[in-house]
Amino acid sequence: MATIYKPTEAIQLLRPITRRPICLQRKRAARVAFSTSQPARSTETSKGPPQPTRRAVTIANDSGAVRWSDLSLGEKASRTVQQSFNLSVVLVGIVMTCGVGFFLFTDVFSPDSKTAHFNRATTAIRAHPECQRLLGPGNEIAAHGEASWSRLARNRYLSSSTETDKWGTEHLRFRFYVEGPLGQGVAHVHLTKRPSQHEYEYHTLAVDVKGHQRIYLENADGKAGGKVAPKIFGARWW
Repeated sequence: MATIYKPTEAIQLLRPITRRPICLQRKRAARVAFSTSQPARSTETSKGPPQPTRRAVTIANDSGAVRWSDLSLGEKASRTVQQSFNLSVVLVGIVMTCGVGFFLFTDVFSPDSKTAHFNRATTAIRAHPECQRLLGPGNEIAAHGEASWSRLARNRYLSSSTETDKWGTEHLRFRFYVEGPLGQGVAHVHLTKRPSQHEYEYHTLAVDVKGHQRIYLENADGKAGGKVAPKIFGARWW
C-alpha cells in the first residue's frame, strides 16, 4: 500500500541532521579557543614571579652589592662620593700611622734620640763614685724630667734644645733631675756632632748637688782634665 507524502513529517525528520553540524562547529570553535589560550598560560608561567624592586643606592646604604652597570646616574655619583671618602679616611690613617712611627723612632728608639742619651747619662751617673757618695747607692738613684703634677708626665718630659752653629756643628742640650736617699741634684748634658761625625759625643756631663761643687763626668773644655782641640782661625775643626 503506498504511503502518503507528508511535507511536515519530512521536515521534522531532517531537522536533527541540519542541527548537528552547527553543534560540531561550536565545539570545534571552543576547542580552537581553548588551544589558542593554552600557549598564553604557558608563557605566563614561564616568566616566573615578578622580581622585587631594589632599594635606591645612597651614600649611607651602599654596600657594593649592586653592579656599577645597574646603577643610575645619581646612584653612581653617590657611590663615587662614598668610595672617595673611604679612600681619604684610609690615607689619613696611613699618614697618621707613619707620623706616629717616625716620632717614636726619632724620640725613643733611635740611638741619637733624647731618650737614648738620657738613659746613657743616667747609667753613667749611677756608676760614678762621687755621685754615689752625695746621692746614695747607684741602684737607688732615680732620674726624671721636669716636675709636673702628673708623675707619668714628669718621667717623660725633658727640657732640651737643639741648635746648629755657623760651622755646621749640632748642639743638643738637656737637663734632668736625679734623686737618691742622700740628696738630690740636677744633671746637665751637652752633646755635639760635627759634620764629619755620625753620632753625638759628650761635650759636658755634669751634676750639681746643692751645697757641693759641680761633679763633671765629661768635660771637653778641660775643667776635669780633659783634652781640648786647638783652635785654628778662632774655631775648633775636630
